[in-house]
Amino acid sequence: MRSTQIRQTFTDFFTSRGHHLVPSSPLVPDDPTLLLANAGMNQFKPYFLGETPPPFPRATSIQKCARTSDIENVGRTNRHATFFEMMGNFSFGDYFKEDACAFAWELLTQGYGLEKDKLWITVFEEDDEAEHIWRRIGVPASRIQRLGMEDNYWSMGVPGPCGPCSEVNYDRGPAFGKEGGPAIDGERYVEIWNLVFMQFQRGEGDKKGNFPILGELARKGVDTGLGLDRLAAVLQDAQNVCTTDLLLPTFHTVQDLAGRDCPAEGEEKVSFQVVTEHARSVAFLIADGVLPAKDGRGYILRRLMRRAIRHARLLGIDGPVLPAATASVIGNLGDVWPELAAQAALIEQVVTAEEESFTRTLAQGTRLLDAAISRTQHSGSAALPGETAFELADTYGFPIELTVEAAHDAGLTVDEDRFATLLDEQKKRAKAGGKVKTAEALRKMDTYRELAARLPRTEFLGYEHLNAEATVTGLIVGGTVVDSAGEGSEVELVLDRSPFYAEAGGQIGDTGTLTMSDGTQLKITDTRYGLEGFRVHTARVLQGELRTGTGGEAAVDAGRRAGLMRSHSATHILHAVVMATLGDHARQQGSLVEPDRLRFDFAHFTALTPDQLHQIESAVNGHVLDDPDVRAWHADRAEAEAAGAIALFGEKYGERVRIVDIGDFSRELCGGTHVAHGSQVGAFRLLSESSIGSNLRRVEALTGQGTLRHLDIERRLLNELTGLLGTRRAQAPDTLRKRLDALASAQAELGQLRTAELRSQAARLADTARPADGGRLLAQKVTGITPDELRQLASETLAHLPAGPAIVVLALEHSGKALLVAAVSPDLLGSGVQAAQVIARAAKTVGGGGGGTGALASAGGRRPENLARALTAAAEDATALLGDR
Repeated sequence: MRSTQIRQTFTDFFTSRGHHLVPSSPLVPDDPTLLLANAGMNQFKPYFLGETPPPFPRATSIQKCARTSDIENVGRTNRHATFFEMMGNFSFGDYFKEDACAFAWELLTQGYGLEKDKLWITVFEEDDEAEHIWRRIGVPASRIQRLGMEDNYWSMGVPGPCGPCSEVNYDRGPAFGKEGGPAIDGERYVEIWNLVFMQFQRGEGDKKGNFPILGELARKGVDTGLGLDRLAAVLQDAQNVCTTDLLLPTFHTVQDLAGRDCPAEGEEKVSFQVVTEHARSVAFLIADGVLPAKDGRGYILRRLMRRAIRHARLLGIDGPVLPAATASVIGNLGDVWPELAAQAALIEQVVTAEEESFTRTLAQGTRLLDAAISRTQHSGSAALPGETAFELADTYGFPIELTVEAAHDAGLTVDEDRFATLLDEQKKRAKAGGKVKTAEALRKMDTYRELAARLPRTEFLGYEHLNAEATVTGLIVGGTVVDSAGEGSEVELVLDRSPFYAEAGGQIGDTGTLTMSDGTQLKITDTRYGLEGFRVHTARVLQGELRTGTGGEAAVDAGRRAGLMRSHSATHILHAVVMATLGDHARQQGSLVEPDRLRFDFAHFTALTPDQLHQIESAVNGHVLDDPDVRAWHADRAEAEAAGAIALFGEKYGERVRIVDIGDFSRELCGGTHVAHGSQVGAFRLLSESSIGSNLRRVEALTGQGTLRHLDIERRLLNELTGLLGTRRAQAPDTLRKRLDALASAQAELGQLRTAELRSQAARLADTARPADGGRLLAQKVTGITPDELRQLASETLAHLPAGPAIVVLALEHSGKALLVAAVSPDLLGSGVQAAQVIARAAKTVGGGGGGTGALASAGGRRPENLARALTAAAEDATALLGDR
């Protein structure tokens, strides 16, 4: 059974049984606790946590997942992957264990035709109910195994729903391992479907991972996950996930690049599978908007790419591997996942640039490693220091595996224990910082959940109204839910209805005022989402005492909102123009919409030329002047996407979406506020364009009043400039250019005159040099020159002295500081005398230090009153050096 049929069979089975089919969410989740979507239930988490009422009682999906916790097992086992499609069915307080088990058994044995006697079941060791259900279905007790909490119990790691699991495993036969069931061998008895029964409410856990069970949930749920890769391997009798139809074309591509077939066993087999599997992950991550970076999800992508490249090099593939490998992924899976085909150009350019960069990294790391190996060998040590290996990996991105291999070839070992210690310390530091941020976010979310559990969602009125009567339904001070807050308090509050837009889609939140019926006044300083659909207004109590249940008038700052709308509509227009100018790959990767100012990030690989920037700015202003209608409408997401609406990377959308059209050239999914007509954006002005990361560009721009203010500043500056030049505006550039040319000529002439003057002064100084122990010495204070000229004067003076040993020391007082320069003749330098030796003691005398090597050295200090003593000290030391030759 091909993978397309496997997917279709799954969705047909569950939709025919009343499950709502939900499209996969992007790999970049709308969840501060997750870097990447790693399970089918991620997008349903708000339903399970009770943050949002589920719009349907049961659902099914095929979710794209990325998970690197088992990355070291990829290629070493038959079943592990960093990207996979998780097919799942979910119940939100509808059916429970009995139906979940029955559905799984029916689909596996009838829908997919798996032999019943090859299916083994594991249940949580205390879950008698699950075992009895399976036995009633017909699974013999001999093929049901009880496992502990580590294997068969699920929780999100935080207080909330949790419960036992039951896993369905398939026996692949003696060729894959030993007998004894999944408790004995996970390679032979491969887990294909995990059924999670959300049955209990857990409390806060301790440091050892233990947590109290607070009781059963009022509405029990089901979350299941059937791995497409593993099921395909079973149904297609494939040795491993790389030889299923999901990855086989890519596997063949890698073999073609290597010029040989993959062996049946050994390290080469691991490398073939790593390159194949990682290429799929890389393609999907880039298609969903992830770009290489030094941290976060971008680092995960970079690690996958570099790991694939390194394994390709181990196979002897010296040329590019990722462009061809990811292209095969797109060709194979692009029909099922159209975002792959839509972002094909982006994927190719990102992997090409990253592979070229890492190839340079490998070359640089190799040079540094060779030098380190040489030092280690000369020192007589048999082991390369762990610090060296860690620096190569951490600073230069050079893989530890290559360091170990190169050291071994040179007859050395690597102190891998020390390397592991340093790496562990780094991880602990990063983890500690991450835990603090996560803990703070979770504590805040717990407070929001406490309110959300008993409050209705805020009714948003801000599309049509900037003022509204509203009642305070919830109040938070210092992270705690309270009933009142006094004057001067900083608070977070929830309203039953609100005209304030909560920050989303790049548009910052509204500000304004809240005037209560009892006279209490508040300044609203920000509006954000606490939970989905649950607006939290940040405010300061200016007067009176705020109490929950009190009503009043909420008023948005109208001028600020107007500026935000201008910038948001301009961002949509800019997005359309950038893609039209640079290509479809140049999609929005992020934005910040402020009053009359915007920041727009997009994928691209080179700096934009002045002509391109001019073309973009002109096109945006052209659209604005055409005064297109701006229209918002609603539709099902599938209908909106079929109509060509652009969904932004990283944004979360429901089944029913809001679409914003600007004329006939821009159509995006958007919940933000916009102008009614394009001309209301006002003038648009690009300010800057820059790189903010690998393959990521940023432009900043002004709109409306912001542009007018900027133009006014430019006009004033131009008027001042033309006034100073005494010319007209049109002639200002030519006039300024001529003046600058004349100034440059004058400066060059002055420079020549100054050089001649310094040479003359040097000749006069040379005449005052005195004999000293077979050489000549000059130690003198000078005036009327700059610090830069002091060094030149010392060198020129030395050059005017007769051949033979000589030392020149000059001193200068400038801007309240003491400066010293020493110059020694070439024959002294050949005898080992350094200029720095001459003024070392003198530098301390003026309260400073110096530097320089060889024939010329300088020093400075903050005690110019000691210059005479310093010159005496320098003369004494110079005399001694001349005599010691």
